[in-house]
Amino acid sequence: MPDPSTIVDRLRAAGCVWAEDEAAILSEAAGSAGELDDMIARRASGLPLEQVVGWAEFRGLRIAVDPGVFVPRRRSEFLVQTAAGLAAGPAAVIVDLCCGTGALGLALAAALSGAGLPRAGLPGAGLHAADLDPAAVACARKNVEPAGGRVHEGDLFGPLPDGLRQRVDILVCNAPYVPTAQIAFMPPEAREHEARMALDGGSDGLAVLRRACAQAPGWLAPGGFAIVEASERQSAALAKAMADAGLAAGVHADEETGATVVTGTRS
Repeated sequence: MPDPSTIVDRLRAAGCVWAEDEAAILSEAAGSAGELDDMIARRASGLPLEQVVGWAEFRGLRIAVDPGVFVPRRRSEFLVQTAAGLAAGPAAVIVDLCCGTGALGLALAAALSGAGLPRAGLPGAGLHAADLDPAAVACARKNVEPAGGRVHEGDLFGPLPDGLRQRVDILVCNAPYVPTAQIAFMPPEAREHEARMALDGGSDGLAVLRRACAQAPGWLAPGGFAIVEASERQSAALAKAMADAGLAAGVHADEETGATVVTGTRS
């Protein structure tokens, strides 16, 4: 295997801020010197580390990440933390819309179980996830289905079973919320290696989220809530969208990570 300092130097020269940490992850993931050299080259070319090694760590879970699929962000752990704190108990129907890898729904199920994520035995009434991107759906199935959840392909609520109407206790929706004009200013590893539909939220970033808010009351159980991620500057408009849909809106922020989530609760 190459000398660790050599790996760090190559990654740092490519602009990797956390070169030492990434070098350790790549070295552990590689099965041979040749495979490690290939991984380093792919990372140095701009491919996200998680897509190079095939997984991301999210709230203590190892989540499979396929090429081109949105990489779960650490700031989204605040959404899971907030949802778990608001949940009435472990017996919940969870729906994860715009699910990407399925990381948020899985992490929430694990948090509610209180004992990590059981294999083929989700707590409560189960987990459903959906995404419009076929690549994301295929990736989410690798993560969600072994744990007993179900993944559906389609736009927002469209592919969900009708039997879930008025029964969803927690709706998680990490929809794209970057304004179209801002995509060009995102880091290259995101804009060049993740699906555009997972990033582009329309002119003000809220095109998909407004639709999700408007449709949510038809799926939420009494007392159930929707929780979505957005930027701080979008939170007021998103809270209004929740209120316009008849939901009691709330805004939650985490100073440490800069994360903002908006909730909407059905009475």
